[in-house]
Amino acid sequence: VQLQASGGGLVQAGGSLRLSCAASERTVSSYDMGWFRQAPGKERELVAAITWSGGSTYYADSVKGRFTISRDNAKNTVYLQMNRLKLEDTAVYYCAADPDLIVVVTPVYLGQGTLVTVSS
Repeated sequence: VQLQASGGGLVQAGGSLRLSCAASERTVSSYDMGWFRQAPGKERELVAAITWSGGSTYYADSVKGRFTISRDNAKNTVYLQMNRLKLEDTAVYYCAADPDLIVVVTPVYLGQGTLVTVSS
């Protein structure tokens, strides 16, 4: 399974971006999906996750109220709407899929990253 992320870029603080991640196979429609990020000099962290049904979501405290994760299983795609972006949101964002994404350190599937840069 390949996870293809897109939507990263340069945005001013306070702005918005929407990341998308398309999976190459329908296998992931039964998996949790989500987004990790890694900033320079920092460990990779789970930012947001959504269960296979879309019925439950998880957000890191640092993004609660600003980021929204959603998925469209018909398109094998997960989205991350990022609003009110802050300088500290600058990182490489990685799409991921796993049967239990919230508890794993290394997901079964991890896509290539997309760079999000927030400027002042």
